[in-house]
Amino acid sequence: MFNRRLVSLIVVTASLILVAIDAKGIDPYKVLGVEKNASQREIQKAFHKLSLKYHPDKNKAKGAQEKFAEINNAYEILSDEEKRKNYDMYGDEKGNPGFQAGSPGDHGGYTFFTNGGPGQNQFSYRPSDWQSMGGQGGSQSFSFSFGGPSGGGSPFGFGMNDMFSNIFGDNSGGGGQFGGFTGSSRARPGSRSTPKSIRALNSQVYKKEIVDQGMTWLLFSYTTSLKGQQHVESMIEDVASSLKGAIKVGSVNCDTEASLCKNLGIYPRRMPRVFVYSYKASEKGSLVEYDGDWGAKPLKSFCQDHLPRFSKRVDLNFLKSSSVTVDKFPTVVLLSTKKDTPVIWRVLSGLYHNRVIFYDVQVQDASDPTVKKLGVDALPAIVGVLSNGEKHVLKTGVTVKDLKSAIHDLSGLIESFEKKNKKAASDQSKKPSSDSGENQIPLLTKSNFDAICGDKIPVCIIGAFRSSKERKKLESVLNAVSQKSLSRRDSISYTLLDATKHGSFLNAFDKGGFKSSDKVLVAYKPRKGTFAAFEGEVTTEEAEKFITAILNGDIRFTKTRQSPLLK
Repeated sequence: MFNRRLVSLIVVTASLILVAIDAKGIDPYKVLGVEKNASQREIQKAFHKLSLKYHPDKNKAKGAQEKFAEINNAYEILSDEEKRKNYDMYGDEKGNPGFQAGSPGDHGGYTFFTNGGPGQNQFSYRPSDWQSMGGQGGSQSFSFSFGGPSGGGSPFGFGMNDMFSNIFGDNSGGGGQFGGFTGSSRARPGSRSTPKSIRALNSQVYKKEIVDQGMTWLLFSYTTSLKGQQHVESMIEDVASSLKGAIKVGSVNCDTEASLCKNLGIYPRRMPRVFVYSYKASEKGSLVEYDGDWGAKPLKSFCQDHLPRFSKRVDLNFLKSSSVTVDKFPTVVLLSTKKDTPVIWRVLSGLYHNRVIFYDVQVQDASDPTVKKLGVDALPAIVGVLSNGEKHVLKTGVTVKDLKSAIHDLSGLIESFEKKNKKAASDQSKKPSSDSGENQIPLLTKSNFDAICGDKIPVCIIGAFRSSKERKKLESVLNAVSQKSLSRRDSISYTLLDATKHGSFLNAFDKGGFKSSDKVLVAYKPRKGTFAAFEGEVTTEEAEKFITAILNGDIRFTKTRQSPLLK
């Protein structure tokens, strides 16, 4: 009885191994349709194209499932340089000589090592042999020599449960030695590592390098028992290659990083799940799951849509007014013909978020008077504005070779300008304060009236105050604005006026003498005897807008009630 069972078992095993031999004998280059000298990029493309065509979820044709497994097996060999080298040398990705069709002198035999190297778990087959199975005439026989280390598991060199689960699709075992039975690329835990280009992530890396760092990440979560991992990896590598420099890629193994997967809600189900760390909705990043078609092209579009959006789109009037918030950060403005903010600029706005203020402007061509006035002679161009208001043309006629090199080159440009801004701020801080007199906004008196607001002065900006607190605020605002290049110090003078002492002076502009305001800015043109007033909240930004509008002729001036005189 025992002998009969043993014979039956051997017959079944022999059948399965013959199928495995047949599968192993397939040329992976032919399976993927690539040349033997194909690059990894070409191999990836071929695999991606074929796996999409034969994926069991989309192709229900007979044999598609087996073909899909065949494609995965071929890619697993050719995508690994070591396995590919072994295959090219020995015909076996494990580097076992003799794993190939018979050659002259060995009678067309086969040697198949199921688990290790020669001498372990060996199965040999020679059509000319007559051995334990018996036979008649010229029929073929088989020789089985299943060894293995003493006490080391199954005497057949592989788990019989795994072998049968491959046939019947049971989930109790991992992927087996005989690719093509389940139509999946399932692997034993740890049997296949993620490509080096896809970084393995853990909780520490996620918190320090991903969360709110301004960079878009494309990542996927998986467990080693899931099918489809190779397909997802290939797709992500394709996208990462086309958006190199704009995104980073990573993977989370939920077998080893279970708590991270649970906390983020990214634990995979039947297939690996793909996410983008997005900045589309707000300045705070968040994970958004990809649920589109499984292809590199739609996934790339999805990633581009979720790149940072920290650059504010403005029009040419912005350049005329230079309405940049006075801050410690420098500002950079991109001038281009693009209808939407270019991808490169969006990426840079994320990389330098909270360090540099970004704007972008659509311009028809470089002949625009406003553009020419800036000193820009070719588009695209980048104009920088220091925190003190000084403008600098950083680069014109910007050309790019590829996304990665463009981001690298422009990053250097922005960092250089950032250093320039820090130096300018440092130099400014070393200058004597306004109390020393150098940058002090003078108080308007009868003795200095002609020098500050006389007929030779095109525009006189008067900051009127009614308390010492408001005086300090006005002095600080006017001091900041007066240092900016837009102020044209040769055409504008700045002064302070104590409204509590010189009410009659203000009555020349307003019947009520602006008594309803604690502070007010009055722009006075002595030659024309006209004025304009700003009674809102006087901040540096608002004062700058008011003065810029005056310089651009966008403010309507009114005749004074009488000539303003100081007593």
